[in-house]
Amino acid sequence: MSLTVAQPPRPIATPCIKVCVVDGATSLCLGCYRTLAEIAEWSRLDDGQRADIMAELPARRDRIDPALRGA
Repeated sequence: MSLTVAQPPRPIATPCIKVCVVDGATSLCLGCYRTLAEIAEWSRLDDGQRADIMAELPARRDRIDPALRGA
């Protein structure tokens, strides 16, 4: 009889830097620039969907007031 060894789940890429504060004006997280809906669904998205969102994140940074970014 063959013994099957369970593989641990593979890690999911995430932009989270553990600064979880949402900017009221933009509804974006000040740490990762995702929306609350994106954060909530992150583990259920496929790799392509996560990659699409991650590609948008640098441009989202400019939507946040520089004073809130510490700039």
